[in-house]
Amino acid sequence: MTTHHKLSDFDAVIFDMDGLLVDSERVWHMAEDAFIRSFGHDYTDDVREQIVGLRMDEFLTVLKRHYDLAPSVPELSAMLEARVLKLIETEVHPQPGARDMIDAVIAAGLPYGIASSSGQRVIDATLTSQGWDDLFAVRCTADDDANGKPAPDVYLRAARVLGVAPERCLALEDSPNGARAAVSAGMTCYAVPDVSHTSPAAFDGITPHVYRSLHDVIADLAS
Repeated sequence: MTTHHKLSDFDAVIFDMDGLLVDSERVWHMAEDAFIRSFGHDYTDDVREQIVGLRMDEFLTVLKRHYDLAPSVPELSAMLEARVLKLIETEVHPQPGARDMIDAVIAAGLPYGIASSSGQRVIDATLTSQGWDDLFAVRCTADDDANGKPAPDVYLRAARVLGVAPERCLALEDSPNGARAAVSAGMTCYAVPDVSHTSPAAFDGITPHVYRSLHDVIADLAS
């Protein structure tokens, strides 16, 4: 049986960003597809499914090997990040209920922050694009950790920065790899699958808390 929680059951909330707060997984897909095509290859869904939610250097290691790309991973990272940054300002939009979820956490007086697989420049550009610069003081990038998601490192660091024990944190995720990271950190994970790349069934065995939107998360936590 799934345990029912209220927002007051937690001492902090940690948000994933891409796909959870904003629809940027779609933008990443656009950038990755054009990027791989620039090398003369087709970017297929089965390849993309392997990398969603991973840190850029880690997923580019997968793509470099799969497509036998000549540039180094750092070179590939710089090239792809440049494409993503160009798209963020005009192409990224908030996910349904994102601002309401942030406001609910603020109203509850809980500390909160971001734990993202994206690099700091992408995190900052994304928050700026939504006018959310003043909302997130804590922005943790997996670039600063030994291992990216699905390892728990970035979630554990976010909890340390917030001064809250991991088991007292609610993590909000959109990808199975991200959910695995949060659960591995000992957190309760609520998943809102980004249907551009995954489905509710993909979270079977990871977390029982799966919702259609952040509006549904808010409603459930308030009931």
